[in-house]
Amino acid sequence: MARPRLVGFSANIQRPSKTRTLVEAIADRAAGEVALDIRLFDMVDAGPALGSAWSRDALSLPARRIVEAIEEADALVVASPVYKGAYTGLFKHLFDLVGPDALIDTPVAIAATGGGPRHALVVEHAFRPLFGFFGAQTIPTAVYASDADFQDGVLRDDGVIQRVADAGGQLARAILSRSASAADSLALRSAVR
Repeated sequence: MARPRLVGFSANIQRPSKTRTLVEAIADRAAGEVALDIRLFDMVDAGPALGSAWSRDALSLPARRIVEAIEEADALVVASPVYKGAYTGLFKHLFDLVGPDALIDTPVAIAATGGGPRHALVVEHAFRPLFGFFGAQTIPTAVYASDADFQDGVLRDDGVIQRVADAGGQLARAILSRSASAADSLALRSAVR
């Protein structure tokens, strides 16, 4: 049986980035509990043409591959740096091009990075409604990390590290639950035939 596909997407436009570090940490934690096929993307991987693509068929090949990977994922870890109290405009634009039914019941871990603690609620006030629109299953623990939580690009704050562990564990359990439900449905269909 194929491993569940976890896609991590970070809305950073440069490498290395704290946002990518957070995505990797959550994905690694989930992979510590369930065998996963992990694919990681950054906004920079979509290329500069993403912003000028007004429709899905106008996407460049790199951006189209990211959208398709997101739609085909069994689970997601998504994160964005915070600008003006929300995720980046290009992050939203990319998800505007994801099919409205593509993420139904998909487990999603949400995270963000920002300059300070005043942006911490962006995960609750911006990310949860977006993925609620898609009918995705956002896991309970969201992760926010500010600049002070990192030292030399490495996550150092014990509280944030614990939230990463909680989010990764919850995501792993959601993936296992979804896989078990899919296997039960397949067995039931086979038995009926």
